[in-house]
Amino acid sequence: METNELLTVTKAEYVQGYTLHIWFNNGVEKLFDFSGELTKGICRKLKDLDYFKRFTIDPFTIDWNNEIGFAPEYLYEHGTPA
Repeated sequence: METNELLTVTKAEYVQGYTLHIWFNNGVEKLFDFSGELTKGICRKLKDLDYFKRFTIDPFTIDWNNEIGFAPEYLYEHGTPA
């Protein structure tokens, strides 16, 4: 990935609990545990595991019902290697 290319999420799969396996357009894969985000504002909705599992990939990141999304850079920086 060129340094000026926009970082995007290309794929994500549910793992367990509140963790997703995330693929980025630069070829890197990360695991991101969202459990630390569940007490913050609108993210409280993600405590409902059925709702959490219904994420989609919008044009560049993970999204829940067009209400909750995380910047790909945040997921990349705070995720752990898959």
